[in-house]
This record gives sequence, C-alpha cells and structure tokens, in this order.
Amino acid sequence: MLWAAGRAVRRFSTAASCYQNKLNVALIGQSLFGQEVYTNLQKQGHKVVGVFTVPDRDGKADPLAVAAEKDGTPVFKFPKWRLKGKPIADVVEAYKSVGAELNVLPFCSQFIPMDVINHPRHGSIIYHPSLLPRHRGAAAINWTLIHGDKIGGFSIFWADDGLDTGPILLQRQCDIDPNDTVDSLYNRFLYPEGIAAMVEAVQLIAEGKAPRITQPEEGATYEGIQRKENAKVVF
Repeated sequence: MLWAAGRAVRRFSTAASCYQNKLNVALIGQSLFGQEVYTNLQKQGHKVVGVFTVPDRDGKADPLAVAAEKDGTPVFKFPKWRLKGKPIADVVEAYKSVGAELNVLPFCSQFIPMDVINHPRHGSIIYHPSLLPRHRGAAAINWTLIHGDKIGGFSIFWADDGLDTGPILLQRQCDIDPNDTVDSLYNRFLYPEGIAAMVEAVQLIAEGKAPRITQPEEGATYEGIQRKENAKVVF
C-alpha cells in the first residue's frame, strides 16, 4: 500500500509538472492542421495570445480562425505582411502587441518578415512535411512520392532567413507504401503525428530542452511547386 501510495504521488507530481513552464504563443498559419495544433497547445496549458491567419474566403473563415474566435483568442486576418518586400509597419506592430514568447507556424502560406520571426525571445518554429534537408520547398510531400523515397516524414525546425534551412528541433519518420498518395501519407502519418510533435516541440522549448541541430548540406534538395507541366509521368 505504501508503494502504491508513493506511485500515486509520483503520478500526481508528474501531472502537475505538465502545467509548469508554459509559454505565451503566437500561432501563425491556417487550415485544420493549424486548428488542431492550436487546440492541443491550449489543452497542454500553453496560452495562445494571438492567432494570425488568412482572411475569410467567400465569407467563410479558416478553421483555425473559427476555433480561436470561439475561445475569445485575439484573431488577426492580414492579407499580407509585406508590401514591395518591406514589412508593413501596422501589421508588425499589431503582431508585437500580443506579447508572444514563441511563434509557432504549423502551416503558413504567407511570407512572414524576419522582424516577426526573430521578435519573440524563443524565436519561431516551423513544421515541414519532409526529412530536411531533403525536399526543401513548397511541395515536399509530392516530391517525396515522385522521387520514390522509401522513407518519409516531417521536420520541425527553427526559422531562419533561408528557405527551410534552419536548425532541426525534431524529426519523425515513417515507411512509405508503394501505393501511398499525398492524401494517404498525410492522413496516416504527417497530419496526426505532426500535430503531436508540434505540441512536443513547444514543450521542449518551454523546458529549455529543445535542440538546434544544423542541417547538413549533404543530401539537401530543393524542388519548386508541383505543377501540371512537371507532373507528367513518362513510361
């Protein structure tokens, strides 16, 4: 009984520690993936102090915006962050007003100025659906399959001024089935495991345990957006 009681105390202590070292986070992005990262960060005790997402489309808000507005979290819907290559001052000031300690970019289609990327004391982290440095660029899942990779996965990395070049915080990998499609690979692994890993990464940062592993240049590739003209299959 004493051992059982001790075990119960240890479990309670572990549970309590889960709510220590929490961060004020700015979530920059969109989509259901962004919404799930937002929801799970809140559940883990982190405070999302601002959500920065895309404007409504055809009168319909992005899922991330819907979830945040329902919670009363401040939501900003900027069409763009830069104008003629320069940060828009009012947009940057609105961002700074929320007092974020960390920027989390689960899926973001906008170009975010380095003034914003570097502003929080913990910087910014980004999710990318490939095992960096392989398949840098905007269509990583497509190119993973086009190249016939046997192993796929995702990376969470620290943002810098390059394109998917920042230090790695964590990576997860999976086998790729010969019959996998973009949808099957995403839904089976990249989406559910990516959400969990984003939350894990934030907690590692909060606890001061997040690594910064420089990406090697060996094995680095970059592919552009996958379009009809480069999607032709040659038999």
